[in-house]
Amino acid sequence: MVKEKPNSTRIYDKDGYRRRAACICVRSEAEAEVLLVTSSRRPELWIVPGGGVEPEEESSLTATREVLEEAGVLGQLGRCLGIFENTEHMHRTEVFVMVVTQELEEWEDSKTIGRKRQWFSIEEALTQLALHKPTQRHYLQQLRYSKNNSSSTENCIHVVSDEADDELEGESTGVAKGNRTPPASITTEERMEETDGTDHPEVPTEESS
Repeated sequence: MVKEKPNSTRIYDKDGYRRRAACICVRSEAEAEVLLVTSSRRPELWIVPGGGVEPEEESSLTATREVLEEAGVLGQLGRCLGIFENTEHMHRTEVFVMVVTQELEEWEDSKTIGRKRQWFSIEEALTQLALHKPTQRHYLQQLRYSKNNSSSTENCIHVVSDEADDELEGESTGVAKGNRTPPASITTEERMEETDGTDHPEVPTEESS
């Protein structure tokens, strides 16, 4: 069963990119295990919980709301890993880290679409994401990097592109194509200098759920 969000409103940034937020849920501050949820389109495959930013909503609130809806967990929101830009799908996803403190027995998506959750080691999660959401592997790579690096990545935009990235959960997309390379990172200030008042790219309007 596919998750439907009929009343959701798409929010775009000044460059015409769809604004999204996601959360890497970790079991402890050691960050050795992460929580993935099943895809609503392909329930045999696993993804990082996340979704579109709602009007008047901060990205951090989006991240915590989405993990509660999709994974049924609560916790302590930590650092931001940066903004991950996908030019093929025309979306930018701000990714946060959350240390899980409570796992609900039932939650919204478990009751409505039968979504499941499961803890994986980082290596296992990378393997699972490669099957369906290869761009989300970059979130875990950045998690590892930021864990051992004191410099902030909050204002960085990581440009990601991968083959075989299927449609986003409940959102419109095209087919992502590209080569499997580590994400390039630039600051939001550099991005503003690059755009410098140029026209925003055209945003896909096809609805998908």
